[in-house]
Amino acid sequence: MNWLQDLLTNPNSIAHIVALYAFVIAAGVLLGKIKVFGISLGVTFVLFVGILMGHFGFTGNTSILSFIQDFGLILFVFCIGLQVGPSFFSSFKKGGITMNLLAVGIVALNIAVALIIYFALQGRVDIPMMVGILCGAVTNTPGLGAANEALQQLHYDGPEIAMGYACAYPLGVMGIILSLIIVRYVCRVNLDKETDDLQKEEEANPHLKPYNISLRVQNEALSGKKLSQVQSFLARDFVCSRILQDGHVHIPNAETVLRIGDEMNIVCAEDDSEAIQAFIGPKIDEIDWDDQKQDKPMVSRRILVTQPAINGKTLGELHFSSMYGVNVTRINRSGMDLFAARQLTLQVGDRVMVVGPQDAIDRVADLLGNQLKRLDHPNIVTIFIGILIGILFGSLPIAIPGMPTPVKLGLAGGPLIIAILIGRFGHKVKLVTYTTMSANLMLREVGLVLFLASVGIKAGENFVQTVVEGDGLLYVGIGFLITIIPLLIIGILARWRHKLNYFTLMGLVAGSTTDPPALAYANQTAGNDAPAVGYSTVYPLSMFLRILTAQLLVLLLA
Repeated sequence: MNWLQDLLTNPNSIAHIVALYAFVIAAGVLLGKIKVFGISLGVTFVLFVGILMGHFGFTGNTSILSFIQDFGLILFVFCIGLQVGPSFFSSFKKGGITMNLLAVGIVALNIAVALIIYFALQGRVDIPMMVGILCGAVTNTPGLGAANEALQQLHYDGPEIAMGYACAYPLGVMGIILSLIIVRYVCRVNLDKETDDLQKEEEANPHLKPYNISLRVQNEALSGKKLSQVQSFLARDFVCSRILQDGHVHIPNAETVLRIGDEMNIVCAEDDSEAIQAFIGPKIDEIDWDDQKQDKPMVSRRILVTQPAINGKTLGELHFSSMYGVNVTRINRSGMDLFAARQLTLQVGDRVMVVGPQDAIDRVADLLGNQLKRLDHPNIVTIFIGILIGILFGSLPIAIPGMPTPVKLGLAGGPLIIAILIGRFGHKVKLVTYTTMSANLMLREVGLVLFLASVGIKAGENFVQTVVEGDGLLYVGIGFLITIIPLLIIGILARWRHKLNYFTLMGLVAGSTTDPPALAYANQTAGNDAPAVGYSTVYPLSMFLRILTAQLLVLLLA
């Protein structure tokens, strides 16, 4: 039975370490599915199982544990960066500015409360442990990883800050949801009224989404004018997908000459529809174009962009109308329909709606790729090129006046920033950044559980002693104050000062704390998409700030 003893106890055995991780991750994920009052801790239970195994002496070679921890962290934050990159900069537009400022306020107040408590306790809790508590209180695991990585730069030899994280995390999840309930009753929120207000707001502010309209040319000034001239006169972008002239249907192009009485099928941005109708002519009943006489049978078809050479090209550069005799009316990206403006940049994974003769559409399909199997494989080259550049970027020393040693973004900050930039601008350097949501989620979750298991196993040896005999209960109390005070202040301010819809506010709070359980609670309460919109608006900036500030607190104050 020596083989079994060696498998269970030899810290230098690869088989032992792999088996240990397999057990910790499997048990943690299964336990994380258990819900208490409808709330679960998810994969964070991997950390607690790792602590338990570490406490009973199941550990591994420290160098191997550290490697797995750092690699898991890099994989996790890089995949987060790729996911939030496309929306990171656009989240600051229009109403998103106010919401992101409120989220920044929550992040700043979390840090302020942590520092006030730190100075009030007069050194009873050191800064690294306070940062660990802060990360647990706001349920931000990448921040814990960034702080851990920063401590390695400083050759820190104190207690594992994961203990503070583990103490604060459970009540952090509860505190976020509790704050939402308190704000609801303090501000006397009526959920039915919030739903009605949300619907009225959506009706009053039509988004720039595709809008289909059939018009009859009645403006005499347009008679004899080319379609390109009409678009120039109107100064609004639209696509004429089909036109009925002299009883025949054909696909128009820029040189098509309009005449009084022509009937046009137009796709435009919804906000532009009234102006286009007023300029061209009256709206007519929707035409069944397939029943009209056609020189060539016209079909409409969605074509999937899978050809890497198309990535980053605009619709105007591809000259679909003049070269292929087809018109593109809309683009579907990540489940959202976009109007096919000439300056819109195509990305791998887009679904392009094309109208035209069958043979022309087949040629366009060959050009764009339209091979679903290509999208089933993640773009490994882009991922590892990004990780390499991220590590190089994170290793660059940044001199800050007043600091004895230069600051580095490290293994968390560097890959995160590069991933955000690649996710947003990668197509400009011919990097295919498209990855299926399932592939991104798989890589991200693997990285996260490897990191959590490593931290838990390393912290487990002294965890019980710290909680039972040390300051564990103090950590829990500090974490709860860090969680709830900023959320109550900003939550009430957002309602009373900025009149933010409560459902959107719930998403904002969940996004600013990067907390999926809180989002799940918000979605269940709201029954609409408002919490998800609020969450996605502030999540990219909040995640970036959580990771960066955790690292800076350690580097500046430890």
